[in-house]
Order: sequence, then structure tokens, then C-alpha cells
Amino acid sequence: MPAADRPRIIAHVDMDAFYVEAELLNKPELRGRKIIVAGEGRSVVLSASYEARADGVRSAMPLSRALQLSPHATVLPPQMHRYRELSVGIMAYFDTITDTKEQLSVDEAFLDLTGARRRLGQPQQIGERIRADIRTQFGLPATVGIADRKFIAKIASTRAKPDGLLLVPPAQRLRFLHSLKVEALWGVGDKTAQALHAQGIHTVEQLAQTPRESLKRRFGVTGEHLHDLAWGNDPREVVPQREEKSIGAEETFARDIDSDAELTRELLRLGHRVAARLRQAQLNARGVSLKLRYQDFSTLTRSATLEHPTQSAQVLTQTAVRLLQGLGERPQPVRLIGLRAERLQREDGALQLSFDTRAAEWLDAERAIDAVAQRFPDLPVAPASLLPREARRQAGGGPKLEDD
Repeated sequence: MPAADRPRIIAHVDMDAFYVEAELLNKPELRGRKIIVAGEGRSVVLSASYEARADGVRSAMPLSRALQLSPHATVLPPQMHRYRELSVGIMAYFDTITDTKEQLSVDEAFLDLTGARRRLGQPQQIGERIRADIRTQFGLPATVGIADRKFIAKIASTRAKPDGLLLVPPAQRLRFLHSLKVEALWGVGDKTAQALHAQGIHTVEQLAQTPRESLKRRFGVTGEHLHDLAWGNDPREVVPQREEKSIGAEETFARDIDSDAELTRELLRLGHRVAARLRQAQLNARGVSLKLRYQDFSTLTRSATLEHPTQSAQVLTQTAVRLLQGLGERPQPVRLIGLRAERLQREDGALQLSFDTRAAEWLDAERAIDAVAQRFPDLPVAPASLLPREARRQAGGGPKLEDD
């Protein structure tokens, strides 16, 4: 059969409770217990063991709520550098399986296995090999879903969790899809599901049997898209390079903040985190957005367009501070603040014309900081203004190495 006529073989590989399993590599005595990975204070759950999930704990849930649901759970602080190291290794391993990999996050990716079948065997064999290799090389469990459509492979891996494998052959595609609830489809969140239920549509099969024009009148383009998915129509390919649309960072405070000085200081810290990631990814930002969450959990965002593309923390921070000041008097103390670099574009080596030489000087200084951090990865450099006053005095007012 010509290569162009062969059915696609797409795997979705998803690590199981990735952060928790990474912690258990060094803490095997905790296996089988209820575990939550989260920061200190009023943070949110980053990951939870399946034992804790049985109590209702979910990612992104406030830690305080998680501990109400699972009061005997062990809370472990995250070690993001360790998770990144494991992620880099796992993604490099995927490159030995196929040269068509689409990384979705630190712990999941799509792999196009169409061209790997002659070398590695049938889809089921390849999936079993991937799971076995990840277990052997990294000590971690992984779940694999395989199908000829991206979204079906994703659904398959979700249904095979934890530590499983599910293959959906093309001939069984519709039988598999039509056995599912509509919530299983990409793009069906709580509000869309409620709207579909109001129309008497609860399963993918019912969605498929609903006239396309009826769905279009009720839901617009979304209705047409969902109808296509219900019939297994999804032309999306595995895309090896995914361009990031934005890069951001945010912080939930241990106590609500009402001080302009403290909020500005936090924006400076976030600005340096975001700018370092921009430089590492060789990206420039044309926009900046500010996010605030108040004491009552109400959230607002404000954004601004930059005159020149930048990777400078100084520019990002100054813009975010102006957005903060532009809000005027705040109605409540702030629970969370975030800064995001948006409208990203690749570096092209061209000189960005600007009459502000200070911006170029700041960027040069920040790149020097990057070089120091690369040489001494355990001792990242922080701006002096982020240090306590006593530490600045002891350091003579200059920069100091600290573990951020």
C-alpha cells in the first residue's frame, strides 16, 4: 500500500501522576499512600496520587480544600527542576521511536508511529514497548492510547489510565466513539455539556445522529466541529514543533496583599522568570498581560502592546506595573498576581530600533545573568531589589545568588 494511503498510527503517551511518581522514585516508602504535590501556604494542587484522587482531590484545587477532602494525605513540595530533567529525558526517548513528536506538556506527547511500524512492529507492540522502556529507563508508569485520529488517541489514553494501553483500530473507531458521553470529546467543557444536555444530547452517538444544520444553528461553528468529531472526522496531524502562544508565571500569596510595593516587587520577580524563559526559547514578546485575583476569587486581566519586541525582564515588569497602576484604587486585597508575555515571535537576529539604550543595557545584563545561571544551575542570580534589606546591606547593595 502506498505510504500516502496507509492509515495513520498515532499514539498519545501520558505519564501517570507524573509529579507524584517522580517523588516516589526517592520516597518508595510512600507508595500506596495518599500524596499531594503542592507548594506551601495557599497554593494549589499540582498533582495527586490516585489514592488521594479517590477522595476527590484534583489538580488546580486549592490545597486547603484538598486537605479537607483528604486530611491524612502527605503533602510534598514540588521539585520542578527534577520534573524538567525527567521530562527532557522522556522526550528524548520519544525521538528514538519517531521523528514526528508533538509535545503537549512536560508529561505528555503525541507520536506519529505510521513510519515506525516496519522497524518496530504492530501498533500494540510499539505501545507496549514504549511503556516498558519508560518503566525501565526512568522508573515511571505511562499510559498509551493508540488510534488513527489524534483526539481518539487522547481519549483512549484517558480511558486506559492508570498505567495502561488502549488501541482503537480504525474499524472500531465509531463503535468506540459512540459508546462515550459527549464530555469525552475535545472542546466539550461544563457549559457546552450542559447546553448539549438541554437539547437531549448526552452521548456521542446522539450527537452524531443530530442533524448537522441543527447543531450549527444552536452552537455555530462549534456545533459543526463537534458533529465532525462525533463521526471520527479530524484531519489534524501530529505537529513536531508547537509554537508557544504565550509564556507566563503567577504567584498565589500566603496572605492577601494590599501593598503596592509588595505587588510591584512580585511583578519584578515574575518578570525575571518569564523573561528568562523567553530567552531560553529564543522568543520575543510583543505584548504583556497582567492578571489579578482578589480576595473573593474574582479575577481580572489587563494587557498592553509593546512598542518593540522584547525578552527583557525590565520591559516586561515596567509594562505590568503600569497596567497595575492603571487599575487605580483596588476594591479588595490581592490573592494572586500573574504576568504573561504574549504575541510571541521567533528571534530573527535583526536589530530592534529603539532610542532607549537603557533597555539594551538591561537586556545585556540579564543575558549575563543567564550565563551565570547556566554555569551554576543550583544558584540562580536574583535582582538585588528582590532581597531583604538586611541581605542587600550585607551584600554591599550588589546582586546576590539565591535559590529562587
